[in-house]
Amino acid sequence: MLDQAARTASEVGLRGVTIGTLADLTNMSKSGLFAHFGSKESLQLATVQHARDKFVELVIRPALGAPRGEPRVRALFENWLEWDTRALPGGCLFVAAASEFDDEPGPVRDELVRNQVDLGETIARIVRTGIAEGHLRDDVDPEQFAFALQGILLGFHQYSRLLADPLATHRARRALDALLDAARP
Repeated sequence: MLDQAARTASEVGLRGVTIGTLADLTNMSKSGLFAHFGSKESLQLATVQHARDKFVELVIRPALGAPRGEPRVRALFENWLEWDTRALPGGCLFVAAASEFDDEPGPVRDELVRNQVDLGETIARIVRTGIAEGHLRDDVDPEQFAFALQGILLGFHQYSRLLADPLATHRARRALDALLDAARP
């Protein structure tokens, strides 16, 4: 049920994930779904949390299994590209939802912010291990690196999804190479 909600949200946005829509897509009753979730907002929150669990499973955990330092940065990057192109039919649910909810206070926005902060902190931790391993300079700012890496990922999303640029993956990898080149000793 939440897999379908995440697929739907990736294609039409979180606002398009309603109890009625999900009931139609899953051949379940509206009343049964309402009894389970209680509200559209609760369903949206559950969808975001479910997508986060999948993101951790497919992107974060495998990256943390890669060797420390630059290989881990690259693994996270490649896993995210895979996530954006293959995990959900409409691409990264979090990118789409961020645009929908960036100016709308409430629990859904709060959850999206929490996820984004966690991703930034995870990237910064990976960069710190890269510094400790000697792969990156001691004066590299991990938070600035995380900001730049997330910018590359967002650029990839726009160029591959909106612009259908056949070179989007190549461009994103070149941008990562430039970011790493600038951070190496």
